[in-house]
Amino acid sequence: MKKNLRLRFNAFDTVNYALIVLVCVLMLYPFVNVLAVSFSSYTAYVANPLMLWPHDFDLSAYKEIVGHPVLWTSYRNTIIVTVVGVFLGLLMYIVTAYPLSKKELKGRRTLMTLVIFSMLFSGGLIPNYYLMRSLGLLDSLAALVLPSLFSGFSLILMKNYYEGLPEELEEAARIDGASDPYILFRILVPLSMPIIATLGLFAAVGYWNNFFNGVIYIRSVDKWPLMLFLREIIEGASAKQIAAGGNAAELGSDQVTSETLKYATLTIVMLPILLVYPFIQKYFVKGIMLGSVKG
Repeated sequence: MKKNLRLRFNAFDTVNYALIVLVCVLMLYPFVNVLAVSFSSYTAYVANPLMLWPHDFDLSAYKEIVGHPVLWTSYRNTIIVTVVGVFLGLLMYIVTAYPLSKKELKGRRTLMTLVIFSMLFSGGLIPNYYLMRSLGLLDSLAALVLPSLFSGFSLILMKNYYEGLPEELEEAARIDGASDPYILFRILVPLSMPIIATLGLFAAVGYWNNFFNGVIYIRSVDKWPLMLFLREIIEGASAKQIAAGGNAAELGSDQVTSETLKYATLTIVMLPILLVYPFIQKYFVKGIMLGSVKG
């Protein structure tokens, strides 16, 4: 009986591991393919678009994209928007979630109802556009920061994390004469680094990949975020394909990097997030698990 049960568990574990490996392969393949194509010649790409390893190693796509002046202004704009948005967003979550975590706060249920309401309904595209226009923020980096500054989901995670911290810490600090700001920023915030890192990652990825706000609110090329620059590169490559009648083999030597250029741009765009994520991964799971349930 025990032997049969052990065999069943072993079979179950084997199937689980096989599925996990399969999911990992399916998730990693696009990244590996993008890297391989970006470092390959166009001829090698045409011969094998699904390659996993570079063929006919070629850096011409990277040389062309790095020499593009709009790339660096777009990078600068996206970095500014991401840093400012993450900082202001985390500051909002910290100072808002702390009082909401206190049961004695008057109107707490009403405020939480409004937060949840904001997660289900929004003003819509046209009201948001008119709001940005009335504030004089069109065609400015502020228009890329403000619409994504607040998330009800992130606020609830932060509030739940505060509720899970021991109340004895605050009581001991109050006995020593500590004020609320002191308790929040000198005691609770250092203890909240897992959830802060998690919400910071959420916000950073959101700002870095934000494309829609740039399309709606930005007109000047010098204020483009990185995603608008990526769109321009992809549309330019597609136009070359259309000019060739849809036949990639008819592209001339001056257009040889039209497809590999897209993959090189994708690599450059996603590289910063890929480099940052491993350093905060250890906080990510812990922050989600502790912030998703009430302690």
